[in-house]
Amino acid sequence: MMPTWRDEHGVIVTYATQREAQIEIAEMLMEQLRQFLAGERDFGDASTTGDFILPVEVWPDGTIETEDGRRFGKQET
Repeated sequence: MMPTWRDEHGVIVTYATQREAQIEIAEMLMEQLRQFLAGERDFGDASTTGDFILPVEVWPDGTIETEDGRRFGKQET
């Protein structure tokens, strides 16, 4: 398992609340469904997501740590 949402500087994106993270995923799904309706995506791709939400601790250097102790840091861009 690897975090996949990173900003333009390679820093892992985190959200202040679970609700904020859920809204981000919902907005992405809505955009994918709009693309399906416009004929730009197939339905299977537009209606699913592999995203999930995990609570993490954010360290001062931007590294995050999951509840099971895995740490992930900035990725070079």
